[in-house]
Amino acid sequence: MSDETDADRLAALEAKLAAKRPNDDKHHMEEHYSQAQLAWRMVIELVAGLGIGFGIGYGLDYLLGTQPFLMVVFVLLGFAAGVKTMIASAKEIQGQISAEAALKEPGAGAPNDGDRHG
Repeated sequence: MSDETDADRLAALEAKLAAKRPNDDKHHMEEHYSQAQLAWRMVIELVAGLGIGFGIGYGLDYLLGTQPFLMVVFVLLGFAAGVKTMIASAKEIQGQISAEAALKEPGAGAPNDGDRHG
């Protein structure tokens, strides 16, 4: 009799858990937030590059007495580093998106047969 009671309790617990599980309706919103997070990541990478370049340039200008010169040079170098990091992040994100598309649709992201010669 205790086996039936345990089975009933297990079934009741599974029903409660199924009721508490979130629905898949929020998937679209989670994807939206994910894209926003990726956009902010890229903006922060660019601003960080500019800020670090400005800080190094200003510090060297202060120490060496060449006020605007090194600051301008390092801000430009920081900008270039930030853009390079943003491009690397975009390639990383593009790779993830292509992998997801390949899982959803067979053949997605694969090279076309016309692209290969020989």
